[in-house]
Amino acid sequence: MPGKPSLGSQARREEGVAWLFLAPSLVLFAVFTGLPVISAFFISFTHWDLFNPPRLALFDNYIALWNDPIFRQVLGNTGYYVALAVPLQMLLGLLCALGLNRGVPGQGVFRVIYFLPVVTSTVAAGLVWAWLFNSNFGLINMGLSLLGASELPKWLVSSRWAMPAVIAVSVWQGLGYAMVLFLAGLQNIRRDVYEAAAIDGATGLTRLWYITLPLLSPMTFFVLIISIIGSFQVFELVYVMTKAGPSNATNTLVFFIYQNGFMFYQMGIASAAAMVLFFIVLALTLVQYRLQNRWVHYE
Repeated sequence: MPGKPSLGSQARREEGVAWLFLAPSLVLFAVFTGLPVISAFFISFTHWDLFNPPRLALFDNYIALWNDPIFRQVLGNTGYYVALAVPLQMLLGLLCALGLNRGVPGQGVFRVIYFLPVVTSTVAAGLVWAWLFNSNFGLINMGLSLLGASELPKWLVSSRWAMPAVIAVSVWQGLGYAMVLFLAGLQNIRRDVYEAAAIDGATGLTRLWYITLPLLSPMTFFVLIISIIGSFQVFELVYVMTKAGPSNATNTLVFFIYQNGFMFYQMGIASAAAMVLFFIVLALTLVQYRLQNRWVHYE
């Protein structure tokens, strides 16, 4: 009788099956993500207008970005957007998840309502919100006037209010996704931990601070990473609502890349800006991974 296969051969066979299932995804990732990133890296060292052969530029594109005041403004706008959108989206998503985790009546309906903006077309949502934020006939200013506001914001045509309006729409659309992730994390916390804390006399806020938030920290870390990455890639809302205006007040890195690549045909500048974006996101992600040991608690 043939002997049983050894554990080593079985593990190798299972590994081979795993690679077989992963192969299609890996091929698609290499073709549609890996190769474009590598190509953009090399294009960033060239002058290329899409119509003539690329010419070697070495670091000229990066020097041009460094000296470009618009690019510095774009970096500031993107940082401003990320610094406000990410915390607001996470905080509101967490509050919604905490509320739904208490077993409120109609919990399933509320989940659907909160998650609907996530699956709504960003372009469609941007068009509707652009109408709502219209400074002349938008419903938001109409509501503010009914409440007695003496000076109504110009919203999308104001350098002061355009970016907050875009951030508000972004938070509205993204908090449902954060809520679902936080809710999944909350429902994975063992109930016996809360029961033991209740026996010890811990109040609701004490349980939240010393039990819920620490045990939810792995999910919080995950939501933070994907929120930062997604926020740096904001494009559709800016394109639909403001076209990066007024006076570049809402111009972000991805829109700047789009402008230079497909409006000004400066593919070298666009690729250099894309590389700057890539390394900013990479650096922030690595920093978060290095700092996670200080605040992320795994069971």
